[in-house]
Amino acid sequence: MRKLIAGNWKMNGALVANQTLIHALLDGLRAQPAVCDVALCPPAVYLAQVQALLHGQDAIALGAQDASEHEAGAFTGDTAAAMLHEFGVRYVIVGHSERRSYQGESDAQVARKAQRALAAGITPIVCVGESLLEREQGQTEAVVARQLAALLECNGNRVADMALAYEPLWAIGTGHAATPQQAQAVHAALRARLHDALGAQAADVRILYGGSMNAANAASLLAQPDIDGGLIGGASLKAPDFLEIIAAAR
Repeated sequence: MRKLIAGNWKMNGALVANQTLIHALLDGLRAQPAVCDVALCPPAVYLAQVQALLHGQDAIALGAQDASEHEAGAFTGDTAAAMLHEFGVRYVIVGHSERRSYQGESDAQVARKAQRALAAGITPIVCVGESLLEREQGQTEAVVARQLAALLECNGNRVADMALAYEPLWAIGTGHAATPQQAQAVHAALRARLHDALGAQAADVRILYGGSMNAANAASLLAQPDIDGGLIGGASLKAPDFLEIIAAAR
């Protein structure tokens, strides 16, 4: 299975800075081609610019940071998955911990967003993860199992066409990543639950790690048997760091 390294720019970027970053990434990947899949997920207002900057190459795919649970209609501020598809978006992040926390997105809502993405021909990267309190109370596996169960209830075997991203909330943007052993334990638990639901197809579902993965710790995390890539935040805004993470995904 080819690993996937997806850069989540979050609410960062500017026209000139985006151009400089993407040119540096493409130059780096021409010099050292990736042996993994790579995607960039900029804010929605920059999708057209990034689509144009990525035109004519196949080293980096375009991703988005969110999609609506609705197909169309009176939902001001939302972006339909079909609209993203028109801009060449191939991946979309749904259920990121920041949206679950700040926008109050429920497990069921996240599952419906993933369903809309698939219907539009886009691969959803569905985020799951626990808070620090939940980890300290020994609830990690129960929390991610609940989140995964909602996804399976809504989408059934189509979950095999998605990617998951385990992102412990206590590691998001803190600089304190889970240890490779902590991350692998949760990834293995997710894989086991996927196997119970999907059978042999579970082996084809990429489970990414998200949570302060950086150039220094990427190789050790990506070496774990059930870690199939990374959902990268801050490090994806620095071309040398992001390229080093991509090079570690072998």
